[in-house]
Amino acid sequence: MQLVSWNVNGLRALHSQGYWEWFEKNKPDVFCLQEIKAEEQQLPPEVQRPEGYSAYFNSSRGRKGYSGVATYTKTEPKGVQYDVLPEKFNTEGRLIETRFKDFVLLNVYFPMGGRGNGPEADRVKFKLEFYDAFLEHIEDLRSQGDSVVFCGDVNTAHEEIDIARAKENADHTGFLPEERAWIDELISAGYIDTFRHFHPNKREAYTYWDVVTRSRDRNIGWRIDYFFVSPDLVPKVKKSEILSDVYGSDHCPIVLELDL
Repeated sequence: MQLVSWNVNGLRALHSQGYWEWFEKNKPDVFCLQEIKAEEQQLPPEVQRPEGYSAYFNSSRGRKGYSGVATYTKTEPKGVQYDVLPEKFNTEGRLIETRFKDFVLLNVYFPMGGRGNGPEADRVKFKLEFYDAFLEHIEDLRSQGDSVVFCGDVNTAHEEIDIARAKENADHTGFLPEERAWIDELISAGYIDTFRHFHPNKREAYTYWDVVTRSRDRNIGWRIDYFFVSPDLVPKVKKSEILSDVYGSDHCPIVLELDL
């Protein structure tokens, strides 16, 4: 079973620029998108309902053209939920939870911590609260006997190996000690960063590059997109890769293959 996660930084733009063809050509079993910046009815028919897939969308309820996630799956889920966190975290369209036979999949666009003086500024507290609520929720799922897979843009690089310029970004959101500590907590709870499971020492492996500085040309990036699995699923994980040669966004897709 192949799962792909991709922060597309605008699904309508991805489609209009021809990059939707990557999905149509490769046809993963599950395709999880973040930051779609659109409501379902704003999308072309072939994006709303690709042939052979069930499609689910969660868009921001307040700000238009902001945030949002989409999950496409060849296998009809046993259940789909959207508002699984406390209400304050449910209005921005950041999560879709799909229940399959062998696991629960959460497609998540985690909040940014802040950027300059714009609308995203001073959100580190909100981001950390979102992190804590999310971990509590997936721990509840595990306590009920569920296997858990979650993917998406976590908006934090975990270790120095995961960012090209660690020292320069030590005081910037996305690499703050308190943000990185949450990933430590996640791993201490048993969740496996699948890319590092297969590539523990691989450097210059990034999933996001700043567009303004054309940092992708020089591979000055951040690894902030992840597939995590609960420990019981580790024997089923066959591959976890970064598709850095796929363009269309300031992020690239990541892939998880499960033997299910």
